[in-house]
Amino acid sequence: MTFETARSLFRVTRAGALVAGTALALALSSVTVSAETLRWARVGDALTLDPHSQNEGPTATVLHHIYETLMRRATDGSLQPRLATEWRIHEDDPTVWVFHLREGVTFHDGTPFTADDVVFSLERVRHESSGFRALHSAVVGAEAVDDFTVHVQMSGPAPLYVQNLTNFFIMSRAWSEANNVEVPQNFAAGEENFAVRNTNGTGPFTLVERDPEVRTVMRLFEGHWADAPQVTEIIYTPISEAATRVAALLSGEVDIVQDVPVQDIARLEQTAGISVVTGPENRNIFFSYDMVSERLASSNAEDNPFSHPEIREAMALALDRNAIQQVVMRGQSQPSAAPLPPFVNGWTEEMHSFDAPDIARATELVSGIYPNGFSVDLHCPNDRYLNDEAICQALVGMLGRFVMNVNLVSQTRSLHFPLIERWETDFYMLGWGVPTFDSAYVFDFLVHTREGGRGSFNGSRYSNPELDAMIQSLATETDLDARDAAIAAIWDKVMEDRIFLNVHNQLLAYAMRDGINLEVHPENQPNMATVTFGN
Repeated sequence: MTFETARSLFRVTRAGALVAGTALALALSSVTVSAETLRWARVGDALTLDPHSQNEGPTATVLHHIYETLMRRATDGSLQPRLATEWRIHEDDPTVWVFHLREGVTFHDGTPFTADDVVFSLERVRHESSGFRALHSAVVGAEAVDDFTVHVQMSGPAPLYVQNLTNFFIMSRAWSEANNVEVPQNFAAGEENFAVRNTNGTGPFTLVERDPEVRTVMRLFEGHWADAPQVTEIIYTPISEAATRVAALLSGEVDIVQDVPVQDIARLEQTAGISVVTGPENRNIFFSYDMVSERLASSNAEDNPFSHPEIREAMALALDRNAIQQVVMRGQSQPSAAPLPPFVNGWTEEMHSFDAPDIARATELVSGIYPNGFSVDLHCPNDRYLNDEAICQALVGMLGRFVMNVNLVSQTRSLHFPLIERWETDFYMLGWGVPTFDSAYVFDFLVHTREGGRGSFNGSRYSNPELDAMIQSLATETDLDARDAAIAAIWDKVMEDRIFLNVHNQLLAYAMRDGINLEVHPENQPNMATVTFGN
């Protein structure tokens, strides 16, 4: 499926007539939407405001309003100029990328934006504590040719490098040095720095209030280079409880809910004064496991059950993706065995397909190795993905139908993700978006051996030197046919070894009060500067 095909799945539902007679509908329809302040709620907060620390969706979504990137992904999947107005491969050297920068841009503290800030940001984002380091692994260095031109030296020709820059936020060198934040926060180690709670970007909004997990307020930056948006203030409120988020929308306390619970979509579509916009997200939801350690800390087995191909096959045979789609997700998912969304280069129908569950065969496979079964802990977030805890509960029940006893450990994502990064979980859920729209992003972070910035979320401990070399070659391969062939070969091995137990591709739903217009973004990174008011 191409991006254009997946994009055709988007639909917009505007409902209201069916319940216009209820008191609630009358109350909602009588409220006038403010053309200035936008109250925005979603399930979780940004983990940090350090723009190079955490490669995590909700964190990047908030940061995009305060900081800017050289280019950004539009809702149609194209790259839009932001702080860079033009980019190209150097005509005399195919290993150099040339970026021409926007003039007349200032940071929120009034400091002019120049090429030196891009060079500094590229140095910072490549530090070992950066969550984005792997995206710049082919970069050798950068040079400010003049105030508004940057040359980025690659280790070889890298024609797709610009696809890696949509979440590369530019910081002020002067501000960073003045506040001793030349190095990104090491989130997994629990570090703090000035940039965690303070900001100085070039984006359309400035930070005016920050109470983590409670409230973040951003106001229009009058000195921004672009046309002024209709929204002049954003009040961002994380609300973890699904029912509470919906109640806040219906009562008029918030204007937009980004993470609409799947069980409430149909009801909201039939509620006067509420609009629901839905569409596929460039994200898949999967489980993975420690395949390498000799023993697992949370298991009663004498060895590592996940090191056995038979156990990984049994788990795949036990997983009923269609049941999860129908019962847990209320139809709001795309079941798939492929650990990447259909938007992404490298996706195939063959990878997407899966066999029907076969509990008898799964039981036979497990019993052949563990006649009395085995136990293990499953770590799951409860505030990140749509119905994440319910999906985990469903898998626990499915695996429990044969001799596998799974203990579910559910917790907030601020605790969950560091477990994966620190290799402190044997079995876990993870969701992965692909902002580059290319399989190399998945390989770099999830498949490659953990070294040199790659493999930061490879909680499986999987390591294959031959595959590592193929993954590294993708960054500088200029023959796109040969590159696609290498991607296909890597996926063949990944699927054969069952590194991932994929569940589905995620679908999105945003709900908002009538008179507010906002498109679903394939990266689930809605830009409130694009919100318009009026029907």
